[in-house]
Amino acid sequence: MTSTRPLHLAAELVAGSGRADPGTAARTVALARLAEAAALDFLTHDDSFAGPGLDALAVLARVAPETRSVGLVPTVTTTHTEPFHVQAAVATLDWVSRGRAGWRIAVSPTGAEARLLGRRPAPPTAELWQEAGEVAEVSRKLWDSWEDDAEIRDVATGRFIDRRKLHHVNFQGATFSVKGPSTVPRPPQGNPVTVVDATRPAARDTAAHHADVALVRAASAEEAAALRAELHRGARAHGRDPGQLRVLLSLTVDFDAYEGGAGALAELIAGWHGGGAVDGFHLVPAVPERDLERFVAGTVTRLRERGLFRADYEGVTLRDHLGLARPVSQYATTGVSV
Repeated sequence: MTSTRPLHLAAELVAGSGRADPGTAARTVALARLAEAAALDFLTHDDSFAGPGLDALAVLARVAPETRSVGLVPTVTTTHTEPFHVQAAVATLDWVSRGRAGWRIAVSPTGAEARLLGRRPAPPTAELWQEAGEVAEVSRKLWDSWEDDAEIRDVATGRFIDRRKLHHVNFQGATFSVKGPSTVPRPPQGNPVTVVDATRPAARDTAAHHADVALVRAASAEEAAALRAELHRGARAHGRDPGQLRVLLSLTVDFDAYEGGAGALAELIAGWHGGGAVDGFHLVPAVPERDLERFVAGTVTRLRERGLFRADYEGVTLRDHLGLARPVSQYATTGVSV
């Protein structure tokens, strides 16, 4: 049976060492424009404390004004960082991109990275993912801490903000506490899109509880379908609507070695998506400049010819691309104010 669900396609911008040089910005913008011309849902940019290269948030803030529609999702490590500053940076990217931002949550489990930052030893991985979930939770609270119409900007009276529409979040986590409100107005999307790589079991509960998009890796459609079902069960257990969680298969592609090339990849995508195994695919090109171009020119074109992928964007924000509703501020109905 062929699925009528929309097919979602995304891609990674960084491969190999991720080292920066004077041409990095221009190449990254060119890749982003190529992906945008193909109407891909979003682009990810990997990052970690251990590797070389530029800060992913900063890179995609540079890409934002050079693009118009494609979603921008930097990896953001929640270990050894301040949740308040993390959420403010992601909210700022959403403003700079006019509602196209997301963030891919990552943790930093190694002792070497802990020593590099010098703040604390590296806790066990399970604890890091629990903390990452708390960072996701407090980020949503802080994004909601400004109601949508909190800004007055009344020159005559000199009033910039209606303080009744700013809210303390008063969050207490296992390793941090945040009072709030945020220093950044509520983002255009309300909440930027949260992405979690749920391939490792330790990350799955965090993904089920907090992610809008979960990335998985699987060797077969049956394995992918089982992971999607597990994430949906977890979402339901956390009181969420599983229909609001997109599960994408993350697939590394080397078109110089991939058997059957672009056509075979199009068949795989159509088959796995049509059979309900996943909601879409996240391409990780072995060589971005080569493989992303071949993916767009070959695979995406074939999918369009079969009526399986859109020819152009049908919305403005990343949430629009993913078919996700813009959330209402959780404080707008409580009346709890500063």
